[in-house]
Amino acid sequence: MSSNDLLFELGGEELPPKSLKKLSQSLLDGMVAGLKEAGLNFSEAKAYASPRRLAVLIRNLDSQQADKVVEKRGPALLAAYGPDGSPSKAALGFAASCGASFDQLEKLETDKGAWLIFKQAVKGQATAELIPDIIRKSLAQLPIAKRMRWGAYEHEFVRPVHNAVLLFGNEVIEAEILGLKTGRHSFGHRMHAPNPIELSHPNDYVDQLLAAKVTVDFEQRMRQIETGAQQAASQLGGIAHIDEDLLEEVAALNEWPVPVVGNFDARFLELPQEVLITTMQSNQKYFPVKNAQGGLLPHFITFANIESSNPASIRAGNERVVLPRLVDAEFFWKQDRKQSLADRVDSLKTIVFQKELGTLFDKTERVANLAGLIAEKLGADVALARRAALLAKTDLMTNMVGEFANLQGTMGRYYAAADGEDMAVAQAQEEQYFPKQSGGEIPQAPISVALALAEKIDTLAGIFSAGLIPTGDKDPYALRRATLGILRILIENGIALDVVELLDAALAQFSHAFDKAETRHKVIGFIFDRLKGYCLDQGFSSDEFEAVLAVNPIRPFDFWLRIKAVQGFRALPEAESLAAANKRIINILKKSEQSVSDSIGTLVEVQEKNLLVAAEEAETVILPLLEEQNYPMALSRLAQLRETVDAFFDHVMVNTDDVALRNSRLALLAKLSSQFLKIADISKLQS
Repeated sequence: MSSNDLLFELGGEELPPKSLKKLSQSLLDGMVAGLKEAGLNFSEAKAYASPRRLAVLIRNLDSQQADKVVEKRGPALLAAYGPDGSPSKAALGFAASCGASFDQLEKLETDKGAWLIFKQAVKGQATAELIPDIIRKSLAQLPIAKRMRWGAYEHEFVRPVHNAVLLFGNEVIEAEILGLKTGRHSFGHRMHAPNPIELSHPNDYVDQLLAAKVTVDFEQRMRQIETGAQQAASQLGGIAHIDEDLLEEVAALNEWPVPVVGNFDARFLELPQEVLITTMQSNQKYFPVKNAQGGLLPHFITFANIESSNPASIRAGNERVVLPRLVDAEFFWKQDRKQSLADRVDSLKTIVFQKELGTLFDKTERVANLAGLIAEKLGADVALARRAALLAKTDLMTNMVGEFANLQGTMGRYYAAADGEDMAVAQAQEEQYFPKQSGGEIPQAPISVALALAEKIDTLAGIFSAGLIPTGDKDPYALRRATLGILRILIENGIALDVVELLDAALAQFSHAFDKAETRHKVIGFIFDRLKGYCLDQGFSSDEFEAVLAVNPIRPFDFWLRIKAVQGFRALPEAESLAAANKRIINILKKSEQSVSDSIGTLVEVQEKNLLVAAEEAETVILPLLEEQNYPMALSRLAQLRETVDAFFDHVMVNTDDVALRNSRLALLAKLSSQFLKIADISKLQS
């Protein structure tokens, strides 16, 4: 079957920069899915995107679908003939529905019965006939929050569109896409190459656009911007501070990015550098410049979407625009410093956190109590933990955080340090929000840990108590992130705190009406659902998680130690046999009609006596190991019981008619099972 390359490009007005990459990937995914559904093979599919276009290039695409035989099943053979052997009405009706005569029908006989069938050879459609609908469907499914219309058109899209290229090899697939007739003409850079560009073949697309001052490959454009920024920074004796999100946004704003260096007054370097970075990145889309030690330099790098004959004017314009922003930031910093964080505590009474849970001041008092409790358990300074909690939300009342919400916590650290607070208290102001993103840094200092845990647990318990449980992708209070933060702080710092005990302490502080027992149950389930996700992300399997969950450990770090031990145990040669034996033991104990005694009476068979001795010897060894949470060594010791356990089941009948002997054997199995269950239920492990 022949094949060729396919190019689709949709050009128009500037697309939303923060959505461009997502739209591009979605268009690619939609077209690929459509081609696969149509049974069309290809070797490669790639998306291209710039501010004024979305494009997809498919290489070596089948020129048409493969021919196939369609089989349609009719009535059962028993109902296909009348008493006289002539075709029944059902059979004749089926033939008519297939556009065939009865003689053209065939018989299908299987173990489940026999039927009339009709087989029809269907010729595959030409790719050119299928592509327009695949594209229309893909465009309709793009994740566009709000579509718009323009002019007198009925069509809707994220922005007005002006041209549509649809080439299959050298030929145009004639179609109408969003009201546009498809052709072979694209457009280059709006200023440098405004005239139409005639494309002769999809292979020419990237090179012809490049010649027209458009780097149409999004990833390539990002690398160009990154390289250009670093080269420009190097000439200044510095290093460009590259934020990946900003890099992507700048790439979505420029088709032909040209670096431009700007400067600002060095006096602004007296401000916290996070303030300057946020101002430059968020408001102006500039890349800050740092020295080798990480300190900020009085320069920035921006990108123009044009090769200007007068770059100095572009530089001057950007310097002129950023100056008022920096002056505002300087004003906020000086004004905020006139009042200490401690003096702002009372103002928290004016801000409602949540109507059932009171104000930010109410939350502050609850968090202070929890932070003190946690600090005490950690052996940290309780007074400092409570002080950190008292100040934790006060930076929300500052001008700087009012302007730059993403600096909450960071400004708290600066203001607390400027107020002369203990450095542990200042550090905790920022680290209470750690981790800020998946895989982000977690707090490690004791006061920071106490505040971060207290803040997150109070929010989790409080929002659940108010009945605002996350559903689907709706989680306005970021409870999933908060819970994962709690787990990471405890596990990755090796902190052996009881998360249920902390939850109970948090719930006890709420005075509004709610079902405490039900809320407690729901929150615990929510925590362990997040713990499962965390464990799976770290490479553990579902059955390893379930094996540990079955014994209900309530300290996340202890859970972590157990699941690591179970994973290690699983790699032992004895693991599969012992897991099967434990499953058998649990089933026997469940089916036992009488309660199992703790005491083991007389045993008669050598194999059961050997098992008792081995189990008692193992118990003596593993008890101190369990005290030390040395679960790997404990499971390794229990693995030595395999031969003795196998011998028992090979030679001993548990459910003997002798009641006393049966009870003794059941007690022996219960004793053996309990030793494993002190760590995990290994019967949950799948072979």
